[in-house]
Amino acid sequence: MAAGDGAGNDRRKRRRSQGEGALFQRASDGLWVGRADLGWVDGKRSRKTVYGKTEKECREKLTKVQRAAELGVNVTAERRTVAVWLGEWLDIKEGDGTRASTLRAYRWLINTHIVPVIGRVQLDKLTPLDVRRLVASAKKSGLSAGSVRHVHSLIRNALAEAERLDLVARNVAKAVKAPPTPHREVRALRPEEARRLVEVLRGERLEAVFACGLMLGLRRGEILGLRWADVDLDGATLHVRQTLQRVDGSLMFVPAKTERSHRRLPIPPKLVAILRRHRATQTTERTGLGEAWTETGLVFTSSIGTPLEPRNVNRRFDVLRRQAGLPWLRLHDLRHAFASMLFAEGVPARTVMELLGHSTIQLTMNTYTHVMPETQRDAVGRLDRIFSDDAGDDADADEADGEDLAG
Repeated sequence: MAAGDGAGNDRRKRRRSQGEGALFQRASDGLWVGRADLGWVDGKRSRKTVYGKTEKECREKLTKVQRAAELGVNVTAERRTVAVWLGEWLDIKEGDGTRASTLRAYRWLINTHIVPVIGRVQLDKLTPLDVRRLVASAKKSGLSAGSVRHVHSLIRNALAEAERLDLVARNVAKAVKAPPTPHREVRALRPEEARRLVEVLRGERLEAVFACGLMLGLRRGEILGLRWADVDLDGATLHVRQTLQRVDGSLMFVPAKTERSHRRLPIPPKLVAILRRHRATQTTERTGLGEAWTETGLVFTSSIGTPLEPRNVNRRFDVLRRQAGLPWLRLHDLRHAFASMLFAEGVPARTVMELLGHSTIQLTMNTYTHVMPETQRDAVGRLDRIFSDDAGDDADADEADGEDLAG
């Protein structure tokens, strides 16, 4: 037992229930100590000790260690490589409920770009220079700037978990600056272009699909995951609860990714009318097929009731955009058009953020900086009218009228 860790030197000690481990404050330096009892391994009692400056910090570390041990992480191992730890970290993320599509992206980055570069390095020997070498290798491999940032973010998050479990003394990735992402200008769909597109969409079987993108700013997965149970046409509202995604080659419904994504939205009257027509068409198709119809409860389905294939939706949009003379327009740009038109109408950025389901106001502002100059000019123009001579004359006249009334 290390000096100062004995029970006789403990200033404060907490009794904890069976399996929770010991938690106490060391008298020698005031540091809080937590010991997790991990059972018997190879005939020996296995324990893991963590430290914290406060009781809360130490308790959180202790809970993390116990949770990791339950997921199969060998938290008492003295030495492990970065590759081994990243495998254990993925197990932790999966146990925490990380989406399958996200885990698949993590595994690809780890196996393709991280393990080949720093996988053999001992986790506790990893240095900022190693992380810089990893980022440089990712850039050289031809990854986009955004993907290089993802590599840096992944190793930083994995090391943060290792630090919380006291597997490393510090997160060395924090010492390496994340590579900048060049700003991509989002081209705004002008009002006359939007009207031209709406004209082409009129009467199209998937008109309501694309209208939900243009008039509500929904993502493709959110649109294709809508159920009639989520839509109240009489109340003109819909609730985004799930998305349709392809995971490991199969279409799956997954919950909305974040609390912001899980949102209730008002439906504009024009879209309500489009959705009513769409529901009538779907009812006709269902009646015509009878028992051959596959009931899913989805708002948007194939002609036999099954979920729409996302790639087919994109292919159909490619045909329609060319008919509208908008070859540059992507399906996701309908979401950008929705936001840009709101900003042009003077809608506050926070309201736009909530409608889009963005996680932060910074994301909204950074994405739509291209519409800011116009709204800024309009705001300054309004201020100019306040201080104009005519405005002053009007104010004097109002004041005079007030005095006449008072007299």
